[in-house]
Amino acid sequence: MTRRLGFLFRKRFVAASLACFLLSLALPAAPEAPGTAKFGQSAGKTPVKGIVPSPDLGGLLAKIAEYCRRLESSAFDFVCREEIIETINPSLDIPGSTPVVRLPSPMGGEVTVVNRIVRDIKNSYVYDYQCVRAERSIHEVRTLLKENGKEKNERNAVLKTSVVVFGTTLMGPVGLFGERFQPDYDFSVVGQDKIGKIKVLVVDAHPKPGAPSSRNLYGKAWIDPATADILRIEWSESRVGRFEIFEKRGELYKRTPRLTIRSEFSAEKNGIRFPSRLFVEEAYLNQAGRAVVRSKTDVKYKDFKFFKVEVEVRY
Repeated sequence: MTRRLGFLFRKRFVAASLACFLLSLALPAAPEAPGTAKFGQSAGKTPVKGIVPSPDLGGLLAKIAEYCRRLESSAFDFVCREEIIETINPSLDIPGSTPVVRLPSPMGGEVTVVNRIVRDIKNSYVYDYQCVRAERSIHEVRTLLKENGKEKNERNAVLKTSVVVFGTTLMGPVGLFGERFQPDYDFSVVGQDKIGKIKVLVVDAHPKPGAPSSRNLYGKAWIDPATADILRIEWSESRVGRFEIFEKRGELYKRTPRLTIRSEFSAEKNGIRFPSRLFVEEAYLNQAGRAVVRSKTDVKYKDFKFFKVEVEVRY
């Protein structure tokens, strides 16, 4: 009976996941994060020595605003390989799937045993991905090459997993550091870190009191102080587009949703940085603050081939 329940749920769950939704980061897309040693994991808070003794935050923000002008005025055409691994824990979707059993202990007293009935579901996808931006509009095309290890050749494929779309992630820095958005934020340098061999500053952006919540996001960005390049961003959770989907799930689970969304920007062409990695963690907290992670999605973008990257800055 237990095996049949798990099988029926897995079949229904996987089918449902094919009708995926995208976490669209509306242009004021936002970050929030601590220093990280590995992508998707929080790092220690020990400062990296010798970065910038007294950072000129105002000058740094001016440089980033200039970059955002270039980014908004960019036009490009490229292809790359998109590799996605998604792990789903369906225990919250099946009431009673993780019962707690207390058994007598040979040493006296009781021992608590958690009986997991439903196993994690792991999906993997490989796409040939093309992204074109012209006249400030982004068009994405995917060809599915592999699904769970099986060879495919599905042209104009839909994305079969719940991830933030590449295009809006690319434009995310504008929502925090664009010249027209900066007056709504309080900025501060909250730490120092290292990405590869580059020593970076961690800059926090938080909306000022009274700033319009509909357009302002918040979070943290890892910035190379020498070039003002944004190398990593962690987005805030509740300001992400379509967050109401997770709020409804939270109501069903009687838990509070918590999303962690991080992106790295190591690919660069003609002064424009492109997302090279994306990590999304979907978790739900009980009243005691204990979290159950429902899903993790790790996306890597590789083997970029740029056909065009142009910038026309208009003031």
